[in-house]
Amino acid sequence: MKNLGKIILFLLLTLDSAEADVKATVDATTVEVGEMVTYSLSLSGMDIVRPKIQVLCGVDVISTSSQTSIEMINGNISKTNILSYKFVPQKSCVIEPIKVEIDGKVHKSNSVDIEVVKAVVNKDSDFILTLETTNKEIYVGEPFEVTLLFKQRRDAEAVDSKFTAPKLKGFWIKSESKPQRSQEGKYTLTKIIYTMAAQRVGKLKITKAQMRIASRSHSRDSWGSWIPKIKWKTYFSNELNIDVKALPSGVDLVGNFSIMATADKREINSNEALNVTIEVLGDGNLEDIKSFKPYIDGVNIFEEKIVINGTKLTQKIVFVSEDDFVIAPFTLRYFDPITKDIKTTSTNEISIRVKNAKPKEELTIKREEKETPVVKEVTAAQNSLSNIWNLVIFILGLVAGILVMLFKPWELLQKEKNISIKDPKRLLVKLLPYKNDEEVQSIIDILEKNIYSDAKIDIDKKIVKKIIKKYIC
Repeated sequence: MKNLGKIILFLLLTLDSAEADVKATVDATTVEVGEMVTYSLSLSGMDIVRPKIQVLCGVDVISTSSQTSIEMINGNISKTNILSYKFVPQKSCVIEPIKVEIDGKVHKSNSVDIEVVKAVVNKDSDFILTLETTNKEIYVGEPFEVTLLFKQRRDAEAVDSKFTAPKLKGFWIKSESKPQRSQEGKYTLTKIIYTMAAQRVGKLKITKAQMRIASRSHSRDSWGSWIPKIKWKTYFSNELNIDVKALPSGVDLVGNFSIMATADKREINSNEALNVTIEVLGDGNLEDIKSFKPYIDGVNIFEEKIVINGTKLTQKIVFVSEDDFVIAPFTLRYFDPITKDIKTTSTNEISIRVKNAKPKEELTIKREEKETPVVKEVTAAQNSLSNIWNLVIFILGLVAGILVMLFKPWELLQKEKNISIKDPKRLLVKLLPYKNDEEVQSIIDILEKNIYSDAKIDIDKKIVKKIIKKYIC
C-alpha cells in the first residue's frame, strides 16, 4: 500500500502523448422529438484545453460532465478525457467537427449525424401535453383563455419533471390559475388556465410548451451487468396560431362593461371635501381605462390612483367647492366583440348643493338718466318716520349686543388657531380660498400629494404658522 502512491506518480510522470486524438460520438444516432442525446468527445493527450460548447444542433446544452481514465496496454500508458454534453435536438442535424487544442496543437473531431423522427403520440401515451383555446380570432386587448393540459397515466413512473412554459411574445398575461388536478379514466389530469390579451395586430403564435420527464431505465455496464439509469425525455405540446384584428377607429376598449358612480353625500358645507367612488365591472381590457378626473369650473378636484382587482376597476375622486356644482355623467365607450357593435355606458348626473354658498353677483346694466331737479320737502310725517327708524336701530343694536354676549364669537375665531399640520385635510380645506398666494399654493400642492398620492413630503411648519396667522386667525 505504501508503494501505491509511488506507482501512480510514476505512471503520471511516464505518460506520453503518444498521439493526440479527438473522437466524437453520440449515444443514439436516431431519436424521437423530445428524446435527450448525449454527445461525447474523447480526448487523448496530456495538456488539453477544454472546448466551450453551449449549443448543439441549434439548441442549448442542458448539462455537461467529464471523466478521466488512464490505461496501460502492452506497456503503453495513455490518458483519456471524456467530455459529455446532453441536449434535446428538435430536428435532424449534423454536428460539425469540434476544434480542440491538445499539447499545443489544434485537432478536429469527426462530424456526427443525428436523425430526429416525429414522436408518435396517441391516446394511450404515458404522458400527453396540450394547449387548447376556443378563441382563434380575437381583437387587440380582448381577453381570452388558453388552457394547458398535462395528462399522466397513473401507472407511468416519473422520477422527476421540469416544465418549460410556452413563449408568449406579443401577449399580456392577465392572470394564471393555480394547477387544478382531477382524474379521468386511467389518467391524472393537471390543468392551468391562462387569461391573456394580444398586444398588437397580426398573426401571433403561442409556441410549444415543454415537459421534461425523468424515468428509470436499465443498461449494461462494461462487465455485462444490468445497472439502473435515469433517462430524460421531453414531451412537447402543440402550437397555437392566433389571428389578432384591429379595433374600430376611435375605440380603445374591448369587452363588456358597466359603470357606476357613488357620492358619499349630496349636500356639503362650503369647502368641505366630497368623495365620489367610480366602479367599472366587466370582462375586458380594464388596464387601458384612463383616469375619470373631470374639469368643473370653480371646483378643486383631486384624483386617486386607479385600482384593478380581477374584473373590477375602482377610482376615488375628491371635489371641493364654495358653490353648488354638477358632476357630469362618467362615460365609457367600448367595442363588444360578440355583437360587433360599439357601445356606450355611463353613470347618472350628480348634483351637489353647497350650504352657505356665496351668492352669485348678477350682471346689471345701468342706463343714464337725465338729471331732474328734486325739490326737497320736509314734512311732519317724514320727521315722524325718521324717529321710528332711530328707535328700530336702537332695538336691533341692543339685541345684537345680547347675542354677542351669549354666543361669544371670539371663541370660535380662537378655535381656528388650533389648525395644524397634524390635520392635513382640514388645513387643506381652510387654505383653498387663498390659493392665489404663491406660498399658500406651494403648501396646498404638498398637502394634496401627501393626502391623495401617499407621498411623505415634509412641510415647513414656520411657513404654515405664518400663513395661518395671516389669513385664518
